[in-house]
Amino acid sequence: MARALYIHWPFCLAKCPYCDFNSHVRDTVDVNAWQEALLADMRHEAELTGGERLTSVFFGGGTPSLMPPALVERLLQEAKDLCGFAPGIEITLEANPSSVEAGKFADLATAGINRVSLGLQALDDETLRFLGRLHDATEGFTALEVAQRAFARVNFDLIYARPGQSAAEWHAELARAISFGTSHLSLYQLTIEPGTRFETMVRQGDFEPLEHEHAADLYELTQEVTATADLPAYEISNHARPGDESRHNLTYWRYDDYCGIGPGAHGRRNGIATVRHRKPENWLSAVARNGHGIVEERPLGTHEQASEAMLMGLRLAEGVDLALLAARFGLSPAELHDPGRCARYQRQGLLWFKGSRMGITPAGMPLLDALLAEVVPDALVST
Repeated sequence: MARALYIHWPFCLAKCPYCDFNSHVRDTVDVNAWQEALLADMRHEAELTGGERLTSVFFGGGTPSLMPPALVERLLQEAKDLCGFAPGIEITLEANPSSVEAGKFADLATAGINRVSLGLQALDDETLRFLGRLHDATEGFTALEVAQRAFARVNFDLIYARPGQSAAEWHAELARAISFGTSHLSLYQLTIEPGTRFETMVRQGDFEPLEHEHAADLYELTQEVTATADLPAYEISNHARPGDESRHNLTYWRYDDYCGIGPGAHGRRNGIATVRHRKPENWLSAVARNGHGIVEERPLGTHEQASEAMLMGLRLAEGVDLALLAARFGLSPAELHDPGRCARYQRQGLLWFKGSRMGITPAGMPLLDALLAEVVPDALVST
């Protein structure tokens, strides 16, 4: 079973209007205090999860590219000392494409980062202003060029299905994105999340989200264009050349164990779900008091784990292996899915079966949430 480490850096220079992640703006950050607290949180997890070497480390946020490279290097050295690194370990850092942060890329690569995920989000200045981004398009292109020189693997994010976006506009933007030659793209439809500034703006009538059917058309266009470019979707929003999928994210979707440290980080180890304090100051106080930042630690029941494994695994193009999951959780394959409903959706071309594997077809992916509610048995979800 894969083993991964997630490190959350919660600070940003500004809060984007679409973002509902655990991110915070602070005037100053005591780097030494944060280093010691993150090390303590990591040591606590290592004491409970010894054995397997790490296959991936992921610095998320927030904006981890604001971290001093020396801090990144210190955390990676501690992770290696505590757990060991598997050969070919993937070490990813999320980065904003500002010139200041791009100036750190060479030092971050020296510190041990070998994969970067850039938050470009759009390729034109007008859209970047709408999305509340602090960089402009030229700055983003320069940062991408610097990243491709510094790191072995580069991903960047784009947000599409924006208000008023036409199919021709998205096709042109996507073709340009592909032309940069990265081996991985994360392509997300704009979602109006509760509690965000965009939710307030929509409620006040400042703009209208793209109509659902048009967004679905843009999703289909995305699949066609990326598949033709040898960047097929391996997860509903993530596209990669075969072999360059994000190993860290595959850990989540394949329902393997991972440790999460830092404010708001979630983790799963040995059948136990962990959640850290969200507010940075509360997390720091908890680490000082307890030696870790955990606010909740909850055993997961067998049926809950099986349900989560199904709901996560069916996001992937590879689907799930019902026989393996059934053996893992001591259930029968029939307990993991509703055979009658699945047969009906298979006839409609929305599900596929191959041996013991089950998955959502490309035609079914736009209906993923509704399909999951139908094919994962209520008894499994509610138990």
